[in-house]
Amino acid sequence: MKILFVCTGNTCRSPMAEGIFRKMLSDKGTDGVECSSAGLFACTGSPASENAVSAAACFGADISSHRARRITAYLLEETDLFVCMTREHAYSLTLYVDESKICVLGNGISDPFSGDTERYMKCANEIKTALEAQFDEIIGGKNEN
Repeated sequence: MKILFVCTGNTCRSPMAEGIFRKMLSDKGTDGVECSSAGLFACTGSPASENAVSAAACFGADISSHRARRITAYLLEETDLFVCMTREHAYSLTLYVDESKICVLGNGISDPFSGDTERYMKCANEIKTALEAQFDEIIGGKNEN
């Protein structure tokens, strides 16, 4: 199964979600699930923001080598589930993929862009809480434990 976390610029929310989710998959011993992230309007090659790297690290996720990328036709075709940070992101994707392949993380994740460390920590905590609540839904029952 291939999961793609989606936000706007792929430097804050979706890389944190990807990193935290990877850590959860590892901690739970879940196999057969790949995850990555991309942005609807990403500037390809941009690094994750420093505050996103720091906030993700507090949850055991290393996203320091992350580089932003834009959603491509290949990703639209190859992804099994798009996990969006907002309803607006999800709506944008319905123009290209079936709604059944799209979900929103939690009730939507607040955008910490250009915020301080506290704002990024709040966002990372929102992400982790939502991922924990939706873990089985996201992996489609693939948990081996």
